[in-house]
Amino acid sequence: MMDLENSETPSENIDALVPEPAPRSKPEPWTFLDLLFFILFFIATLFLTFIAGVAVYAALSPFMGWHYSLLTLSQNTTFLLSVQFAFYALILGYLYVLVVFHYRLRFWKAFQWGPLSLRQVLYFIGAGIVLTLAIEFAPTVLPDKSHFPLEQLLNSPTSAYETAAFAVFFAPFMEELIFRGFLFSIFEHRIGLRTAVIGTAVLFAGLHAYEYQGAWNHLLLIFVVGLVLSLTRAWSHKLAPSVVIHASYNACLMIGLYIASSHFRMLQSLVRWS
Repeated sequence: MMDLENSETPSENIDALVPEPAPRSKPEPWTFLDLLFFILFFIATLFLTFIAGVAVYAALSPFMGWHYSLLTLSQNTTFLLSVQFAFYALILGYLYVLVVFHYRLRFWKAFQWGPLSLRQVLYFIGAGIVLTLAIEFAPTVLPDKSHFPLEQLLNSPTSAYETAAFAVFFAPFMEELIFRGFLFSIFEHRIGLRTAVIGTAVLFAGLHAYEYQGAWNHLLLIFVVGLVLSLTRAWSHKLAPSVVIHASYNACLMIGLYIASSHFRMLQSLVRWS
């Protein structure tokens, strides 16, 4: 007699022959296509955030009593830093979506953040202080000038405090995330470590080129700072050390300016900025 309990139906036999679908593989991270899309997003966001900032100002000005012209507004430190903050926030969001939802990776692990002990944090703060002293006492080897667009951000004590807060607590993280995080990873994976170090240092200097128009020696020093930060990223295999050094460097510059300008009351001093 046929054992009905152990018998298999034809459909079950067919299902047994059909292989299970392979698990969905994760997309390969850090490609040149990612770089292309990032550049396009970067340019579009830079333009749109400024337009959005002007639109918000125009909408609020009747209620707030603001009467700045577009030219004056484009030189207002509070406005410019607000636009830059919004721009960086959108860039951060883009990178988060790319890494977490597209690559399906943990955000901090993908960028090799790397936790630091208190001793290591103090060590890299000290490295930022040494870097500041080296840059400040470096000889002039290229043509330079004493006035450039960056000084527009330092036209009053209030603007100096705003710039200092942005430069120490926000800009280092975002700039390192872009250059020593995203761009460094692409160059390292697709070309090589040497290109990653030199390429990100060059691009870092290029980001600050507008701030130092014609001040070629200042721009050279920014390249040196970027090179030190990129070498730190390559040596430590972590992103956090370059962020700490960058923040320490910017903090030293602002503290030096604060002292030299009598608490930001005399802002004719030059800043070598990163």
